[in-house]
Amino acid sequence: MCGIVGVVSHQPVNQMLYDALLLLQHRGQDAAGIATNHSSMFAMHKANGLVRDVFRTRNMRTLQGNSGIGHCRYPTAGSSSEEEAQPFYVNAPFGITLAHNGNLTNWEQLKKEMFENDRRHINTDSDSEVLLNVLAHEIEKATVGISIDAETIFNAVTVLHRRVRGGYAAVAQIAGVGLLAFRDPFGIRPLCLGINEGPDGVEYLIASESVALEGMGFRFVRDIAPGEAVFIDNDKKLHARQCADNPSLNPCVFEFVYLARPDSVIDGASVYATRLKMGEYLAEKIKRELKDMKIDVVMPIPDSSRPAAIQLALALNVEYREGFIKNRYIGRTFIMPGQAARKKSVRQKLNAIPAEFKDKVVLLVDDSIVRGTTSREIVQMARDSGATKVIFASAAPPVIYPNVYGIDMPTRDELIAHGRTVEEVCREITADALVYQDIDALKRAISDVNPALTSFEASCFDGVYVTGDVTREYLDKLEYERHHPTKAAAPEDAGRSQLNLNLAASEA
Repeated sequence: MCGIVGVVSHQPVNQMLYDALLLLQHRGQDAAGIATNHSSMFAMHKANGLVRDVFRTRNMRTLQGNSGIGHCRYPTAGSSSEEEAQPFYVNAPFGITLAHNGNLTNWEQLKKEMFENDRRHINTDSDSEVLLNVLAHEIEKATVGISIDAETIFNAVTVLHRRVRGGYAAVAQIAGVGLLAFRDPFGIRPLCLGINEGPDGVEYLIASESVALEGMGFRFVRDIAPGEAVFIDNDKKLHARQCADNPSLNPCVFEFVYLARPDSVIDGASVYATRLKMGEYLAEKIKRELKDMKIDVVMPIPDSSRPAAIQLALALNVEYREGFIKNRYIGRTFIMPGQAARKKSVRQKLNAIPAEFKDKVVLLVDDSIVRGTTSREIVQMARDSGATKVIFASAAPPVIYPNVYGIDMPTRDELIAHGRTVEEVCREITADALVYQDIDALKRAISDVNPALTSFEASCFDGVYVTGDVTREYLDKLEYERHHPTKAAAPEDAGRSQLNLNLAASEA
């Protein structure tokens, strides 16, 4: 879920990178970093915190150069330590910095290979550092002599794609050589390219979402294709090549549900338009399941559910009202580590307007229900404000499986819908009724906006892991390590519980 950006310009890029990271701040609030390249030298500053807090004037002055990369972190693999803030740096070959969005499913195996076979030392538990070292090793192997060109880099990325599994989009700088960006062969995590044609020539910006391009005055050119690598050399010449053997496009549906900004376009589909469609399909289901229940008012849980709620209210011919006001200076509760921190922050984050609830049957619309803590608190807030009944609707299906491609949903017991019926979840969040979106309707909502999108990464809803390497044993081990962070590895008999997973993709 992290935000990444890379810029190649004719002028200093420190301010451009900072501004672009502000536009991507919603993708991660844990840490931020910028690395710039001036001649053959790197300058880098990174720390825990929001972009606005990490960078001061004195830091910005040190970030010299006309090309650079930036990152805002949302922690998944590894910890929240400052040492794992990105970008990461290795000094050989040539000197490389890298920023990564996503999660590698085979990073532990790769880390072992790095030490035993490639003689490379990994200093953190971040899979991003592993990805950087795989890239550096393959560039070193592909390089003849001391010169490096696009052909060499693309050959290295080709081997990287064969070694690395999972969801990943990355931007990297090679000191004095150029800027590289690449996307995983399954196209799980988003990445797009923009240009700005100014009086001094063409500038390039590569970012996780199109909103970062448009907000910086760059023209959106295209999404980077699954498995594709793009390299911009020191002469500002752009090179692109497909580097994967069998690429396929499977964008993460949770980007459309929650992660991305509504004003972004991902793989040709407007996020805002897909959320409107989610509202339409959810309204159809509510008409079927709650046809005898009178609804007085529809309210969104701000902010990401607002488009779906607006369209749902229109389809139901029910009044739409804003009953909750959001404090925009509180972090997103989904990202906050720890159940207690999430619960406490809900009432700091949202404040109800009692007059909008009093003596009404209220339909609350949220983008999704993950752990259920926020939903339960919000239902209680609606009751405390005078609602006679509280119906809860989710624009996404039940989240019942772990996500392993860059979203912090790794264990079953953290997911309120895992092992529970809809009626049981309804009781858990204390609502009078609960309606979930159907998985087919969710996928159709995206395909309606861009018919070229026919396959998706939706593992947290349907249990299908498109990379084909996620097994029951892998998920059990992930869960064990989540609950026993001080243990190096799970024992052979740890948590061999049966997961009712649809592993057709991995067992095919």
